[in-house]
Amino acid sequence: MNYILFDGTVRNALLPFTFTRPVADIRIGILTIREKWEKYLGYTTTTLTEEYLMEKFPMVEMEENVMINASFLPNEVLVEMVQALEANQAIFCGDEVIAFYTNDTQEEVDFDTYDVIDYTEDCMRIEHPWDIFQKNDAAIREDFELLTEGRTSQPIPASVNTISPENIFIEEGAKLEFVTLNASTGPIYIGKNSEIMENSVIRGPFALCEEAQVKLATKVYGATTVGPHSRIGGEVNNSVLFGYSNKGHDGFLGNSVLGEWCNLGADTNNSNLKNNYEEVKLWSYEKESFVKTGLQFCGLMMGDHSKCGINTMFNT
Repeated sequence: MNYILFDGTVRNALLPFTFTRPVADIRIGILTIREKWEKYLGYTTTTLTEEYLMEKFPMVEMEENVMINASFLPNEVLVEMVQALEANQAIFCGDEVIAFYTNDTQEEVDFDTYDVIDYTEDCMRIEHPWDIFQKNDAAIREDFELLTEGRTSQPIPASVNTISPENIFIEEGAKLEFVTLNASTGPIYIGKNSEIMENSVIRGPFALCEEAQVKLATKVYGATTVGPHSRIGGEVNNSVLFGYSNKGHDGFLGNSVLGEWCNLGADTNNSNLKNNYEEVKLWSYEKESFVKTGLQFCGLMMGDHSKCGINTMFNT
């Protein structure tokens, strides 16, 4: 079967992160949404996205296809339902389509002619940029189980101080000495060829992806993800860096999401709480106005290739 991930109705709501990628390539937890689906399905996927992105993310269509709404994260129950789809069948969660079967002769899809299967189990979905950090705790836990089941971690070095070491998984080539890892609050995943420098203190859930680095004496609170080839330093709390981004110096980053190829100058800080404790509002590209997040704690949403100079202060 050929599986195609499509952006769905939330693509514009997830800007700025979807300016430069399909919804499927958003990182949440340890893996991107695409990587999660491919891990569960055992197949590679392609993408139906905005026309200007199709050259970089081409869609491969075959005689039989299953279209999957990339804003929905996979789980065992949902994947089984998707794999069981037959001609003229679709899976819906409320009014939103999750997946449907199609073939290369269909010019358009009319769900009124489909056999609709209702999905009523719990499901994680990304609908707003702040969902990425807000749901990162659950996503790290699910990815940790998915990636480590039946595998054995590399040994924890003797100099590393640990709490709940059974919740720590170290991939081959990772370097860490004289650090503290507290996995009692959630799992800690340390990716291939990554590095945690001395005197860093990390509380799970935490994911350090391949070739990423935690610099000297960094303080990290979960749920935080440091994507491939990224660096963090200073203090980081409940934030996600997609990949190839640097927050390598002192300063605070909290309840935030950074895309790829971002760089924060030394002593950059972001606020994640208003002085009057009111609900934080963020700019919406879709609405072309500020919108309520429903959150008291919400920080910086920084799209790909954005940078800031030293001593930058981002307020709420």
